[in-house]
Amino acid sequence: MKQRGWNLSFAGCGFLGVYHIGAATCLQERAPHLIRDARNIFGASAGALAGAVLPSILQRYVLGLAKEARKRSLGPLHPSFNVIKIIRDVLFKTLPENTHQLSAGKLCISLTRVSDGKNVLVSNFNSKEEIVQALICSSFVPIYCGLIPPSFRGVRYVDGGISDNLPQYESKNTITISPFSGECDICPKGNSANFHEMNVTNTSIQFSLGNLNRLTQALFPPEPKICEQGYSDALRFLKENGMLNLFVIINT
Repeated sequence: MKQRGWNLSFAGCGFLGVYHIGAATCLQERAPHLIRDARNIFGASAGALAGAVLPSILQRYVLGLAKEARKRSLGPLHPSFNVIKIIRDVLFKTLPENTHQLSAGKLCISLTRVSDGKNVLVSNFNSKEEIVQALICSSFVPIYCGLIPPSFRGVRYVDGGISDNLPQYESKNTITISPFSGECDICPKGNSANFHEMNVTNTSIQFSLGNLNRLTQALFPPEPKICEQGYSDALRFLKENGMLNLFVIINT
């Protein structure tokens, strides 16, 4: 289906990043070349984290984050729960020191510039700290994460999903991944009888009870089973497009 020179694009989705863990794990296990040889890996917010961190590491981080949130009476809204600090600490601990060299020109992070609301895609970094700063900016939901936006190279940015939640979604060579039912390549299967959709900063989302429930879970930790759904949806996509790694099929 996709010619050489394909891209991957992970939609922003808050705590539903658990879905991306499952999808990315499936791609890594069943069709590793799709991640290894991708020309670009785009992401906004939680999608950018999925593109930057190995699924196994991201899984431990997200599930741990959800566990910490559930301990508090108001969940992630509790004053003592600093999601940005937790993300920053995990990124500095898990990303290799040369991550800026490994990701150069390949990882593309969607940011929203505070001054004019314009979208900015950054793909070149001078240090590990710059990658962490860009990921923090892309994940910063105003008010929910705090009142003062973080900065990247001296400019303040917020959640990339506000201006472009699914970078390069229109490109035929981009495999799009989203935890919301809609028109993405890898996403939950929606009701075929439901043709009503909305486009939220380049992400197709069907009007359905399932998606309404997922929207609430984006701000509050969902159950781990969403990770399993991401895996099964990615596997369905690979089967339908004849992309499964033959060696993996023979040995399973």
